[in-house]
Amino acid sequence: MAAAAEPRQLGDAIVAFSLERVFPEDDSSLLPVSDIDLEPAIRALTGAKADLETEIHTINEETRDDVSSWVQNAKTLQEDIIRSKTIANEIIRQSEAPDVSGEAIEDAEEKAQFLNRELQYSRQLHEVLNNIKTANQLLGQVDTARSERRVVDSLHLLEQSWTAIDRIGVSKSCRILRCLDHRAFELKSSVHEAFNNVWKELIQFNVEERKVSIRESLPEGGMTLSDAVIGLKAYKETDERMEQLWRNLDGSLISPRMDKTKQPAPSVAAEGDELSLTGSSDGSVAALLSDLELVLVFVAKKVPMELLDSLVNFMMPDLTPRLIQQWLNPAVPSSLSEIPTFQSIIQVAQTFCTALETNGYTGFDELKEWVSKSHMTWLGRCRESALDKIRTNLANGIGKPKQVEKIEKHMVTVAEGKELATTGAGAAADTNDWGAAWDDAWNDQTQEPEPPTQAKEDDGADAWGWEDDDDSKQAAGEAKESEVEDDAGADAWGWGDEETSAEPEVSKPSPKKQKMESSPEKTRELVLKETYYISCMPEPVLGLIMAVLEDGAALTADGEKYQLVASTAPGLFSLPTFALALFRAISPYYYSLNVGGNMYLYNDAMYIAEQLTKFSEAWKKREDLAPRARNMLRLENDIKTLQNFANRSYASEMSIQRTVLQDLVGSSQSIILQDEPEAAIESGMARIRYMATTWENILARSVWSQAIGSLVDALANRIITDVLDMPSIGQDEAYNIANLIATTTSLDDLFLPSKLKGTEPTRNEEATTDQYAPNWPRLKYLGEVLQSDLNGIRALWCEQKLSYYFTVDEIVDLIKASFEENPRTRQTIKEIQNTQYPAVDL
Repeated sequence: MAAAAEPRQLGDAIVAFSLERVFPEDDSSLLPVSDIDLEPAIRALTGAKADLETEIHTINEETRDDVSSWVQNAKTLQEDIIRSKTIANEIIRQSEAPDVSGEAIEDAEEKAQFLNRELQYSRQLHEVLNNIKTANQLLGQVDTARSERRVVDSLHLLEQSWTAIDRIGVSKSCRILRCLDHRAFELKSSVHEAFNNVWKELIQFNVEERKVSIRESLPEGGMTLSDAVIGLKAYKETDERMEQLWRNLDGSLISPRMDKTKQPAPSVAAEGDELSLTGSSDGSVAALLSDLELVLVFVAKKVPMELLDSLVNFMMPDLTPRLIQQWLNPAVPSSLSEIPTFQSIIQVAQTFCTALETNGYTGFDELKEWVSKSHMTWLGRCRESALDKIRTNLANGIGKPKQVEKIEKHMVTVAEGKELATTGAGAAADTNDWGAAWDDAWNDQTQEPEPPTQAKEDDGADAWGWEDDDDSKQAAGEAKESEVEDDAGADAWGWGDEETSAEPEVSKPSPKKQKMESSPEKTRELVLKETYYISCMPEPVLGLIMAVLEDGAALTADGEKYQLVASTAPGLFSLPTFALALFRAISPYYYSLNVGGNMYLYNDAMYIAEQLTKFSEAWKKREDLAPRARNMLRLENDIKTLQNFANRSYASEMSIQRTVLQDLVGSSQSIILQDEPEAAIESGMARIRYMATTWENILARSVWSQAIGSLVDALANRIITDVLDMPSIGQDEAYNIANLIATTTSLDDLFLPSKLKGTEPTRNEEATTDQYAPNWPRLKYLGEVLQSDLNGIRALWCEQKLSYYFTVDEIVDLIKASFEENPRTRQTIKEIQNTQYPAVDL
């Protein structure tokens, strides 16, 4: 083994001496050359030679272009130096010559300028090479700082290297400059990667474990969070990083804490540089605001102010609306009983806003505005809740009808009382002197349920003499005026466009009215009672309005209990107007879904108006209310508007029923000229009886009598009109028409006093149809005229009441249509024309 190692040692020594000029430390270990084999040493030298040639070839290939360029430049420079020496020698020689020509001088000057240019070029080249060296050294320092995680130093050095590269002063297309630029960009990317790694270590998020860690610096040193501002500005990533910071913070802590579906709600805990969701909270708004304050103050203390200004631009537009919509708005109560709790929430919210401002947060003006206007938010919630209750109750339907009683007191004369008792049109009267039990179907001018434009339909009201009462006239005039001028709410909802049609008034003076116009008599108090049915809607509406008004009264009281919302008292007192306006706006649709819905709507609206009137009167007398509360209640216009709305509902229903009735009896075609007039009459009568049955369990008896009387009057008027329009009437036609009229008059059984009173039928009782259907006597007399001869017609006119219900022209036209023209006919017509309004004792 020793013999084989000796030639290898000799070879290594020779190679080491050849390459590095190094001798073995122990010369004695080497044997004399003559004593060993030289072949291994020769092979070692040969191998070293081959390696050197290969390395030289590789370097030559890599630097061929640069070397060739530098060699060429060196050759050119050498040639220039030689040429310069030659020129210098020539200049010396010429300077020593006694005679020099002008051409020689010029040539010498050119050569001198050339030398100056060459010198300047050499200096520039030296400067460029020094700048390249400086830039390269700076880039090396950038790489060193990056590896040591000194990101800020790396950025500063990198900025200096860019400046140094720009100072090199050569074309950008130069290869060396391109190499430097490329290295600088690579180092910039490397520094950014190092910056990104350090940033992630400084600010860490664990979404699954709900933890956030923000540190100012790392234990091993390097970039701090304050230094990161420079890096973010250098890479123009401030907004991007802050948006990402907010998204991660929101996903880790904010959103899970604000999630209402998680019960029990977690709470936020801070420990050192770490925030986490641990434990549980009571789920209140105050607890949430306390946790949010903890998180935001923690972030403000950890994050530099330059970054916080950018962070709030992404945080507040997202956090503030979510906080208001998901937590603060739902916490607003809709009643006064929860105001103390609400006041405590507002106090916590004010503290939260103060803490944000103290720690440099901006951009949460929406939250501050919500806090400052929390009392108006509460008022808006009360309005929203009230209107929502109205909508909900209406959507649930009219429910089970409820019977209610209406009691009124009127001063009437004894004669009027007796008249009411005999006709059955009055209500039950409770007087000490009369002791008479009158019917429940009382109806007078002040109790008239129809719109003022329909007052002409009720001859019964005129017959009782109420129109002679100035107060009644004034009330009717005010009602009419209020429908046209005072109903601002109706105009606001698009109502009032529909005009109610008035039935034609009888042209003759009412005999009953003449009879009632007598000398004044002693009056007595009459108690009027009626029962009718309302739906389930009025009670919730009234309860809502009264509760709101009681809350408004509580706000006017002195004390600090409701100090936050005390200024909203006027707004609460205006809520009934909004509630009633919404009721009027949408109730027609929901009521129309039920049979008799419009009549229920009429009853409900009148009942609400009546109860509000009583409530308003009682309110003014309450001693437990502050004067301000008593004066703030103003329901008069709402009551008038509601009464007008009720009248419009009634008028609308009557208009619909009249239209249906007209369609059933042949629409625009004359009943008499139809193929089956009996069927048309039967259809109309069946409709009237159906509506009578339907409305009987809805309307008060007085209103029911007027409504059905209006339909009966419409049918009677249609028959009368069709007969009067006939150019001629034959004997058979007159007979058939009289039979149709007789069939129609069977509707009298709807208006028998026993039926109106709800008692057993009696013998010889007379129907009161003509009190509610002005055309009913006309229809009956028309039947008698058609069945009478000329003498009979003359007797009806001169001795009975025919002249009170028909004009002279109408009777003359009937005679001409029914009888041939002859002296007797002309004589009868003449007698009738000369005998108008005979004195008939009614």
